[in-house]
Amino acid sequence: MTHTVFHYPTLADASKEAEKLGVFLPLRQDTAALFAPLAIGNHAASNRIAFQPMEGTDGTLDGAPGEWTRRRYLRFAQGGPGLIWFEAVATVPEAQASAHQLRITEENLDNYKKLLDEVRETSLKENSYAPLIVMQATHSGRYSKPHGYPEPLIAYHCPPLEDMPLPDDRIVSDDDLQRYEEAYARAAKLCQEAGFDGMDVKCCHRYLACELLSAYTRPGPYGGSYENRTRFLKNCYRAAQSTVTREGFFLTSRMNVYDGFPYPWGFGVNEKDGLKPDLTEPIRLIGELKAEFNIPVLNVTMGNPYKNPHVNRPYDRGNYVPDEHPLEGESRMMAGVSEIQHALPDVPVIGSAFSYLRQWAGNLAAGMVADGHCAMAGFGRMAFAYPDFIHDLKEKGMMDPKKVCVTCGGCAALLRAGTPAGCVVRDREAYKP
Repeated sequence: MTHTVFHYPTLADASKEAEKLGVFLPLRQDTAALFAPLAIGNHAASNRIAFQPMEGTDGTLDGAPGEWTRRRYLRFAQGGPGLIWFEAVATVPEAQASAHQLRITEENLDNYKKLLDEVRETSLKENSYAPLIVMQATHSGRYSKPHGYPEPLIAYHCPPLEDMPLPDDRIVSDDDLQRYEEAYARAAKLCQEAGFDGMDVKCCHRYLACELLSAYTRPGPYGGSYENRTRFLKNCYRAAQSTVTREGFFLTSRMNVYDGFPYPWGFGVNEKDGLKPDLTEPIRLIGELKAEFNIPVLNVTMGNPYKNPHVNRPYDRGNYVPDEHPLEGESRMMAGVSEIQHALPDVPVIGSAFSYLRQWAGNLAAGMVADGHCAMAGFGRMAFAYPDFIHDLKEKGMMDPKKVCVTCGGCAALLRAGTPAGCVVRDREAYKP
């Protein structure tokens, strides 16, 4: 398939292309639905826009936020999202995705407290409200690079993700998994002390908790059956919940509901039909998390940014050309988000992958929210490129095409390289090649 260059100068043009392809994109001219408040547990988000967890790889070597981290979150705060889903924070040293990934500890706790105070103060000053802030607690699993080079910790051998089979000693033992579960208790305790409103037990993009959901071939208590494959995630929740003492503090997840790899390597896929999504198990799992842990919101995503990036962030630039139209990828994400939301109406769902539509991204988000397909719209790449797009959406009903993310993938490339990440096109102050 050749590259499909973005060519939709009007919203009607985008709608016509979606109709031609027969894909699900509920675009809406009126974006007012994005500016209604949303109840999340005991809290209220002031609007229906979330900034997704985009790592900057710019923490200090002891895991504290660095100066560029601070700059990024103050820009986010000025932009005015109702919720900031704070980037991945490692739960143990060996699980860091880079030497400069954030990791909260007793020693650097005050740095996090100070940053959160500044974020809320900045948003109050600029927007007259403070955002909810959720910390993403992570174990990077097969993408662990705590010293700047790969030191993978894998749940099982997964051929689609391994060009060459990794040594067997990189498979984490059951004892290791129990130790990693316990680390979420400490993470939740520190998360509360720092002042976050909630904590995400990260379960997406094939990091450890996510990978275990597809561990069909792993022997023992963490593989094979549904109960075994979900054991680690639920035990992480239980460990975290055991330390929850602050009223209103909540647990949640950013979760892959579809991996985009065939059975037995992918979660949320039809066992007999290649890459066709089957959300039966994801819906069951989310329902169980709601019942046991009363999760007040869920952030839905798909795919793997390293091997099938078009699944969670459709694009039309770069060297890897997927065998589908970008709007087909958009549609798969929107349909999956909608299916989860309709199956679990008492769990507000945050959708993903809106940024591909550039200046019309807000119109897709508004249609999804207004028509009940999700409760909130999450933006990642767009927040890097154009953190103040919310103001333009509210005042003008659309984003500025001269400021939007162009889906070049540069921010992700910087992250994978372990260097400070940001928008290579729109934020030249941060990106200095």
